[in-house]
Amino acid sequence: MAKRAARESDTRVMVFGIGAFAQGAMRCLREDGAAVSAYLTRDYGHHGPSLEGTTYDVAEHPDPFRALDRERPEFVLPMAIEWAFKPWTQGFLDRRIPIVCPTGDGLLLERDRDYARGLCRKYRIPFPTSCRVSTCAEALRYVRRRPRPYVLKNPLCSPFSPVHTIVCESAAETRAWLEGGLDDREGLFLQEYLGRAEAGHIALVSAGEIHSLVTNQEYKRAYAGNLGVVAGAPLGGLVEVDTHDRYGLARALLHPLRPWFRKVGFHGPVQVTGIRHGGRWHVLEYNVRLGVTSGMMILRLLANPVEVLRRTALDQPLQARFRRGPRWGALVTLAGYGYPYVRLEGPRLPVEIRGELDCDVWWNEVAQAKDGRLLMTGHRIAEVSALAPSLPGALRRVYANLPRIHCLGSYYRLDIGQSLWPPGKT
Repeated sequence: MAKRAARESDTRVMVFGIGAFAQGAMRCLREDGAAVSAYLTRDYGHHGPSLEGTTYDVAEHPDPFRALDRERPEFVLPMAIEWAFKPWTQGFLDRRIPIVCPTGDGLLLERDRDYARGLCRKYRIPFPTSCRVSTCAEALRYVRRRPRPYVLKNPLCSPFSPVHTIVCESAAETRAWLEGGLDDREGLFLQEYLGRAEAGHIALVSAGEIHSLVTNQEYKRAYAGNLGVVAGAPLGGLVEVDTHDRYGLARALLHPLRPWFRKVGFHGPVQVTGIRHGGRWHVLEYNVRLGVTSGMMILRLLANPVEVLRRTALDQPLQARFRRGPRWGALVTLAGYGYPYVRLEGPRLPVEIRGELDCDVWWNEVAQAKDGRLLMTGHRIAEVSALAPSLPGALRRVYANLPRIHCLGSYYRLDIGQSLWPPGKT
């Protein structure tokens, strides 16, 4: 059942989510004076959030209404867009509780890849050659007419999409995946592969204005050297405070959308992931959330996170203030047995802390046993994160703490920050 937060305040916030993001968001907002709670939307990743405040398990609460009635949040912060496709979604919207996420057409920027491509075409934003098809057979015909490497995606973005991103770096690899058969029940989205020089930029849109926060990088491949498959969630990430858009991602890929943002009443986070190709940035995708790897670091860097999120949820003018000192954040995932091949399963191995931790550790798929021990219950154990005035300083602290967490068969990438940075580099 629910565990109660020790601190109360006038601002009440509910997080929709699980694991590291929910725990990190709850702690950052609690330390800024909010009373926090969480509606846990999946059946794993509950331990971390339970350490920070009131939690409501989806197994006991199939919808969030009882939790909302008890907690009376001033606004809701979602981890992902899955909240928008639940049986209870319309009932939630009818309550008009402010949420730090766009709704209606604004949500389509992330949800529907072809919709985003159409917006880019309308506003003359560079976008790789792409095509939405209904079947693998149709995709093969398209590839044979235009033989080049493609990134294969699900047309509709969701944590539970039947096809997760497959990056093909040659035409032969693309054909091999399509000939091998993919789950095309929702169709397929083919996007021309333009290399590895990608980076992201995260902003908040409120009262019709775009407020840049950070430029970021996500290390999506499973192993050091950017080797292995693209994992279900990144193995590490960087953020740099970048309110002036130092690398030009916002100017090229977000600012042209300002008329559309205003037209649809968009207010909430927006992240663009771009690829540098032919001397300019191209859109790879948009997201309308703070991000699993970046969100906790952004909230840590902000001096006024509760005020910023509240004003965003209410679509009011805002001013994001950052803390003095730290300008960088680094995060590295401690992955567990079998990851990223999540069909490989092991026992509930113990997770041991061997030494004092002096940076943020956000727990993912772990649980506390009756004897107090932490046990691994899934394939991602924790996110280890630190802030510093410099990138090397943030990375040093993260890598000093990671060896202090031990779990048999676990691993982490040793090279975060050594490639794909600064933005536009491989």
